[in-house]
Amino acid sequence: MELRQLRYFLSVLEHGSLGRAALELGVGAPALSQQLGKLEAELATRLLNRSSTGVTPTAAGLAFEHHARLTLRQAEYAVLAAQSGRMSGYASLGLAPTTASILARPLMAAMAERYPQIRLHLVEMLSGYLGAQLNARRLDLAVLFQGDPGPRLGVLPLLQERLFVIAPPELVPPHWGDAVSLADLQAVPLVLPSLQHGLRTTLNAAFARIGGEPQVVMEIDGLTTLMTAVAAGYAATVQPGAVVARSREAGLRVFPIADAGVERRSLLVSLSDDELTPAALATRLVVQTVTRELVEQGRWPGARLLPPVGLQQN
Repeated sequence: MELRQLRYFLSVLEHGSLGRAALELGVGAPALSQQLGKLEAELATRLLNRSSTGVTPTAAGLAFEHHARLTLRQAEYAVLAAQSGRMSGYASLGLAPTTASILARPLMAAMAERYPQIRLHLVEMLSGYLGAQLNARRLDLAVLFQGDPGPRLGVLPLLQERLFVIAPPELVPPHWGDAVSLADLQAVPLVLPSLQHGLRTTLNAAFARIGGEPQVVMEIDGLTTLMTAVAAGYAATVQPGAVVARSREAGLRVFPIADAGVERRSLLVSLSDDELTPAALATRLVVQTVTRELVEQGRWPGARLLPPVGLQQN
C-alpha cells in the first residue's frame, strides 16, 4: 500500500467522481482508476461503488476512510517534524526476545540512517510484560502477540509467523519427515517459555484443538538460555521463524509444524496518537517499513505480511 493510493482514494471520496479527482490530482483518469484497483486488490475488498452518476463509498470504504486520513496525517507529522529539526527526541520500543533476534539489528541500522538524532530505547522482555509496560505508559510502542492489548492503544497488524520445531539431532525420531504434526510432537520432551509468553499461549491452544498436551520438561523465559538447553540435547522447542536461521547454524534440526493454523500473529501496538511524540510516530513508521522489507526479502523465515487495515484504536 502506498501513501499516494490513500490520497487518491480520499480525493475520489471528496469529489464523488474519478474524473474530477483526476483533474484535481493532476493524473490521468485511467492511472487513477488503476491505482484504486490495486488498493482494493491488496485489501481484498471493494471500497468504492462506481456508477454513471459518480462514485460512492461502500461500507468497507467508509470504515477505511477514517484510518486512511489518520495514516496520512501521521506521515505528514513525521515529515514536518523531520524538516523542522524536532527529530532529536526520544522513543521507547518493546520487543519480545524472538522478535528482537531478527528485528532489532536492522531496525537500529534504519533508525541510525534516517533519524540519527532520535534516541531509541529498546526494551526486550516477554510479550505479556510488554503489554503491561505499554498500559502503564512506560513504553511508546511494542510488538505484541495478543489481540486485545488494552484500552486507548493503537493497533497495527504486522505479520503472521509460522511455528517450527527445533530439536537436537539425537531427539529427532526416525519417522519424522519434512514437517511434524502436533500429534507426533507430543512424544518429544520440550523446553518452552512460561505462560507469561504469548508463544506458549498460542502453542497450548493449538494442542488443545487436537485434544493433546505438550510434554514440557523445562520452562525457560530467556531465549538465549532456552536455546542453550536445546543445543545441549535436553529437549526440543517450538519457536517462530525468527529463531530458525541461527538454529540451523548451531547444527540443530528444524521442522515446520504441519497442522494448519499453528501460527503467531504480531501486532505493532502504540500509545494513542495524541500521546506519541513526533519521534515516536517516526519510529512507528520505521518499524513497519523494516518489517515489510525483512519479509519481502525473505529474511524473516516463515513470516507473511498481514493486510494493512489502518490504525485501530482500542
